[in-house]
Amino acid sequence: MAQPWKPSTTIKLSMATHGVAATTVLLAPTTWPWALGAVAINQLIISGAGMLPRSTLLGPNITCLPAASGERREVALTIDDGPDSEITPRVLDLLDEADAKATFFCIGHRARRFPALCREIIARGHAVENHGDSHSWLFAAFGMGRIRADITAAQSTLASITGRAPRFFRPTAGLRNPLLDPVLFELELQLVAWTRRSFDTRDGNPQRVHARLSDRLAPRDIILLHDGDAALTPDGQPIILAVLPHLLASLRKDKLTTVTLSDAIS
Repeated sequence: MAQPWKPSTTIKLSMATHGVAATTVLLAPTTWPWALGAVAINQLIISGAGMLPRSTLLGPNITCLPAASGERREVALTIDDGPDSEITPRVLDLLDEADAKATFFCIGHRARRFPALCREIIARGHAVENHGDSHSWLFAAFGMGRIRADITAAQSTLASITGRAPRFFRPTAGLRNPLLDPVLFELELQLVAWTRRSFDTRDGNPQRVHARLSDRLAPRDIILLHDGDAALTPDGQPIILAVLPHLLASLRKDKLTTVTLSDAIS
């Protein structure tokens, strides 16, 4: 028998706040300003939690690899927003040269445009995971039905193209609302954020981007880069292509091994 979804403590407190506020107003109508204020504060807390990509207040959220990966000195390279017809093949070549593995969080509508690239990612020993179908910047404002439809569309697309159903999901920019967790539970997907990000969609300075990723780089880290929507360096090169060789060199220097999320997380 399938286990029911269990809301996080924060969600339980939120539901309790709404319930107490409604009951209080029914029993003592003159208290409505206090009840409204309590609900408003609660909504600010919930909304704020959704704006923090690494927060676990709204439900389980993977922000680093398991302890066993740390013992093996493993890290996970995750690459978002592709596939990109120009950049992704060059990223794959750089990974091959370093014998490194990565997890590509692919957008459904882009995967339908470039299905061969998704299959190439798998063929080269990497993993493809779910980054939503629309990659809408309004994702965190979606209702439950629209969240489910968006994730399911990408899940169906990626499973059909690669022959492997994704196990992990990452929302646009990591932003979400309280309705995401029960949908992921229903679809048997795990939410994944990151340990360190590079801000490489808006910073085209290779030195700064590399420093953000390599400073205090440690086993169990989940590293975020982008092949789609990548910023450009001053000479017009996609930033990931300028940074990735140096990052892979830093990993080798620190004797860190790259693994896919699916290999690290049971």
